[in-house]
Amino acid sequence: MTTTPTVVLIHGAFADAAGWSGVIAELQGQGVPVIAPPNPLRGLASDAAYVASVAAQIDGPVILVGHSYGGALITVAGATENVVGLVYVAAYVLEEGESLGELQGRFPLSPLVSNLKEWTYPVPGGDPAVEVTIAEDAFPSVFAADVPADVTRILAAAQRPLAAAAFEETAAAAAWRTKPSWALVAGADEAINPEVERFGAQRAGATIVELDGASHAVAVSQPKAVAELILDAVRATS
Repeated sequence: MTTTPTVVLIHGAFADAAGWSGVIAELQGQGVPVIAPPNPLRGLASDAAYVASVAAQIDGPVILVGHSYGGALITVAGATENVVGLVYVAAYVLEEGESLGELQGRFPLSPLVSNLKEWTYPVPGGDPAVEVTIAEDAFPSVFAADVPADVTRILAAAQRPLAAAAFEETAAAAAWRTKPSWALVAGADEAINPEVERFGAQRAGATIVELDGASHAVAVSQPKAVAELILDAVRATS
């Protein structure tokens, strides 16, 4: 008797779990159990610990799916015992001891970097910390160029900020060393250089799918293609 893994979808920065709506519908239509918890976006170590705690409380095998910054989190959280596979969607695939900044720094910077807006938020007992969003006027071209304009305006207004410190924290583990992985490279990504996505996926030995015209918001623009890669992982680990 086989047990279908539960798919846990982890969104990245400047987004929330609603970005997975189309993918969730596709997976549910195939009878695959799926949840999309909120990503705190406060720091690599603490966010990964949260994702790991979600996975550990699920009865049975889990496939972690990470978009963007979420890829860095599943790389660490994937070390959780019941995680049986990792799926990276237009994502960072870190090595143990590597930071987002270090991985990005190997390649030309994407337009995202020059279009970040800084905000501050209170930290108990300390000075305010910095968080970043994408400037609203740049959001459509940087994040979601293949998504209808009326949708991108909503996504830009609803984006969730990422703590700036997350770019410098290093990964405490690289679960892809012991767990099978799959990766989707978004060929027209302007938020993460596609070369960053491709390099990390190849280094991890992932099964790679490339979508030439896909933006960073590929889960919104092409949910069927994203779901199909996840289903490949589900079939391989069931």
